[in-house]
Amino acid sequence: MKNIIFIAPPAAGKGTQSDLLVKKFGYEHISTGDLLRAEVASGSDFGKELYEIMNSGALVSDEIVTKLLENKLSTVSEPYIFDGYPRNIAQADILANLLNKLNKGECVVIYLDVPEDEATRRATGRLSCPNCNRSYHKYNESTRPKVEWKCDDCNTDLISRDDDTEETFRKRYQTYVENTSPLLDYYQGKGMLHIIHNPVVPEITSAEIEKIIK
Repeated sequence: MKNIIFIAPPAAGKGTQSDLLVKKFGYEHISTGDLLRAEVASGSDFGKELYEIMNSGALVSDEIVTKLLENKLSTVSEPYIFDGYPRNIAQADILANLLNKLNKGECVVIYLDVPEDEATRRATGRLSCPNCNRSYHKYNESTRPKVEWKCDDCNTDLISRDDDTEETFRKRYQTYVENTSPLLDYYQGKGMLHIIHNPVVPEITSAEIEKIIK
């Protein structure tokens, strides 16, 4: 199986597809956000340093993220998925050099090109129960609560994320697409980019991904 760099706008289904690949093919899911949180939770000196940086609102440097990635990659074997990294061309170059240094093989880059309206529908429809953590979606028949805004299991009032309003989400979407465009061009130029257009049905998207990675 080929290693993967996932690139996708918010609410494109990247998490869903990553979970399927982990369960079906044994991929290692590497998220820089998870690595940062795990290091802070470890209580190490490095973790304490990270906590101070993150708590101050400052950006974590590429050097620190690279160190975390190198530590993680040294403990895993292929195949693996990069989620949320790289975010720009500088990070793409850092990652390429790191993979070469550790002899970790090449990656395919998969971009889930979900239309803005569909991504907005997915994001603004998300609901969750603050009591039992069950997730719902008000626009999907299979995951819609039986009683509007009530949890099926415990009858608690459901909530939505504060940043899942349509106006806020569309701004996030446009910012992501604008910032990611140079990265897509970068990988396209290297012949690494595979685009899955309109990945609306998870099963169909999964089948397309499998064609790329096998």
